[in-house]
Amino acid sequence: MIVLQTNFGDIILRLNEEKAPKTVENFRQYVRDGHYDGTLFHRVIKGFMIQGGGFDTDFEQKATRASVENEADNGLKNTKGSVAMARTQDPHSATAQFFINVGDNDFLNHRGKNIQGWGYTVFGEVVEGMDVVERIENVATTRRGMHADVPTEDVVIEKAFIKEDAQEESGDS
Repeated sequence: MIVLQTNFGDIILRLNEEKAPKTVENFRQYVRDGHYDGTLFHRVIKGFMIQGGGFDTDFEQKATRASVENEADNGLKNTKGSVAMARTQDPHSATAQFFINVGDNDFLNHRGKNIQGWGYTVFGEVVEGMDVVERIENVATTRRGMHADVPTEDVVIEKAFIKEDAQEESGDS
């Protein structure tokens, strides 16, 4: 489990290592590295998704590692509460940014191994904190430079951690 402690409350994610092993390992490594600590949910579209993991609170884009291979052909769907990797037009360009679907977004699902059909890799789901996700979904948004759909008040991932790691450190396993 991954805990995203936000200034709106905690969101707990269950990752699907069996269906998206490369993506899950990539995401976990960013969590272990502290990459998500102090990042924003910088793109919020009501009825669609909330996206984060790429910008700090000064709205500076964070450096990333190499991109991860697209695993959207894994059978997992972009349904409400699922977590997927954000990417550019290049199907294999996902790095650190991710999004939580707040609706059923079938058009993001894998349809074929071509530019139009690759889809977006789902690699987990929200198991607790969907109320927090919905609060974030409903924030007012604006433009910020070249970016649209930016919350008018900062929605910050204050800390992200692997729950099992925290339990092992405190001896609660």
